[in-house]
Amino acid sequence: MKIIKKNPLLFILGLMIILGICFFLAINIGSIKVSFIQLMKGLFIEYNKDVASIYQIRFPRVIVTMLVGCALALSGLLFQVVLKNPLADPGLIGISAGANIVSLLVGIFLPDLYVFKPMITCLGGLVTFIIIYSLSWKSGLNTTRIILVGVAIHYTMNAIVSLIESMSASISSSAGTITLYSWNDVFLLMIYIVPILIILLFLTQACDLLGLEDRTLLSLGINVNTYRFILSLLAVLLCSISVAIAGILSFVGLLVPHLARLCVGNQHKYLIPTTALCGAIIVLVADTIGRTLMAPYEISAGIIMSMIGGPIFILLLKRSLYES
Repeated sequence: MKIIKKNPLLFILGLMIILGICFFLAINIGSIKVSFIQLMKGLFIEYNKDVASIYQIRFPRVIVTMLVGCALALSGLLFQVVLKNPLADPGLIGISAGANIVSLLVGIFLPDLYVFKPMITCLGGLVTFIIIYSLSWKSGLNTTRIILVGVAIHYTMNAIVSLIESMSASISSSAGTITLYSWNDVFLLMIYIVPILIILLFLTQACDLLGLEDRTLLSLGINVNTYRFILSLLAVLLCSISVAIAGILSFVGLLVPHLARLCVGNQHKYLIPTTALCGAIIVLVADTIGRTLMAPYEISAGIIMSMIGGPIFILLLKRSLYES
């Protein structure tokens, strides 16, 4: 790990290569298989029926998977920075569930507003975050209360989601399933997520500053609440956009930032791209495992992530309690 921390840029480059390899393997798993050379020829030189099928069916799913993993991982990182709590996760504190309710309602009552669905879903996530933040505030930010209030809201929202789904049997988005997607879904995600990623690259110093005590920042004349509001808004947007397209994927925002910190340390100019790449890789691998483990049946990426994330969350919780 010390070698990696001394060469974070090389590590990030390595992650890009790993993501490229995972991308090729993911699109090549199934009844239709092509070599790398055939894929390149089919995409850029001459028409190939197998490559065309892969391009239309598997490419969108794999790209959506990577974008969702990237967005959820960064959302978790930002919540951990803003709330100063290593256990903060958009799923655990109820943001995902709040966004999911609005996403379901839009899908049922306003299906024609598909293009604006992520934007509308963000309102649900934002309202949920405001409720959690206000209930957790008592003479300052209480990180323990945030988790407790968030868990309570999470289960309350999930109960409402279950009620909505039981009344509309054709709707189900709480399982975190990434299945039949089109290029429209890819473009829709990119329209929302890519600008946020670019903005985050200019806010790495703000993320570093929020790691300091509020008193220290105030004494330096830094407006803590402004930074906190901007980063919170971006975190809610990233989470809500992902939920609008792919449903709830648990533990991605909790586990990936910790893994990234172990590799590159706490400097956010390295931590943000590392978290984004790790999130894309991990969710892509989880989805690919779900597709192949019990083929022709599928296990959702959400279930795979929950199976992995549950035990690791217990270890992180134990470590947090020990340190406190």
